[in-house]
Amino acid sequence: MKVSLVKEQTVRNYAKKHAGARATCEDFINRIKTADWEKPDDMKATFSSVDILGKGTYRAVFDIGGNNHRIICKYRFGKTSVRLYLLWLGTHAEYTALCDKEQQYTADNHEKYI
Repeated sequence: MKVSLVKEQTVRNYAKKHAGARATCEDFINRIKTADWEKPDDMKATFSSVDILGKGTYRAVFDIGGNNHRIICKYRFGKTSVRLYLLWLGTHAEYTALCDKEQQYTADNHEKYI
């Protein structure tokens, strides 16, 4: 099924503030636009390093830019399409700090880059 990213502009805004992330963020967006997923495990065909979080969160963590940046999205598989809702994005160090507090299951900072 076709995949769409909700808050795509937020990823672009993040890239403007983190110059080293520009190409990486564009690659992330382009991969999403060409993705074809039927189930959550299909995300691994597009992003081999994606982690699907448990605890019933329907969240996936995308490791982009050679482990330099992370994006957390909530996913919803519908009947005809998949929607990724951008919830959080930041550097690897910021993500590590989230995990140390076990906040990767609830984090939501995307408005910081709107």
